[in-house]
Amino acid sequence: MSKHSALDTFGRSGNPAFRDHFEGTASNEDTRLSGAMTLEGAVNKTGILLALCFSSAAVTWNIPNTGLMIGGAIVGLILGLVTIFNPRQAAKLAPLYALAQGLFLGGITVIYESQYPGIAVQAIGLTFGTLASLLICYKTGLIKPTENFKLMLVSATSGIFLLYMVNIVMMTFGGGEGIGFIHSNGIMGIGFSLVVVAIAALNLVLDFDFIEQGAEQGIPKYMEWYGTFGLLITLVWLYLEILRMLAKMRNR
Repeated sequence: MSKHSALDTFGRSGNPAFRDHFEGTASNEDTRLSGAMTLEGAVNKTGILLALCFSSAAVTWNIPNTGLMIGGAIVGLILGLVTIFNPRQAAKLAPLYALAQGLFLGGITVIYESQYPGIAVQAIGLTFGTLASLLICYKTGLIKPTENFKLMLVSATSGIFLLYMVNIVMMTFGGGEGIGFIHSNGIMGIGFSLVVVAIAALNLVLDFDFIEQGAEQGIPKYMEWYGTFGLLITLVWLYLEILRMLAKMRNR
């Protein structure tokens, strides 16, 4: 498999960072100049991004500030979009994205924690417990990212994204709560959250596969940052969905 075809294959993911749009980003010249992606390098960069995210989250956790929280969310969104379309700049942008997202996560977690004491520890524990469990399932072959598996996750993730977009439009222009069951703490609302959490968690398998296959195929080294950036996107999404799900359960 060539590096170009490898990237086409790896791009099939529910994670927007790993879509087919970056066809042609890898070349022999890129690899010659920057070196090849390695699994160890990706693991190290994952640790760096998580450390940065936790560090900035500690700021808005200890010093709650709505402006910083909202600013972090907006800056994180902008940096995320720029990084998705400019993978070669991931080494510069991914750390900034982690810092911005940390400010947002720390702030939103304080809000939930003030209403549901202890929810932060539960959400963090479940998020990293899920990460460890899915990694074990992936490495042992219990879950294999086949083409059908990838297609199913891409379809499900896209469906959730569109549903959330419709909900935002309805809330913005129609008033009210938008699509009711998304916010409901009833059986249907909790069931919806469980499904979304499961889909977000399974996207981790595709992130692992992207990183591992990229290392095996020797795509350019800047893709270590891009791969770990994509993994962080999934972890942030998973954490927020777990936080919402736990809050719904507390409200029953």
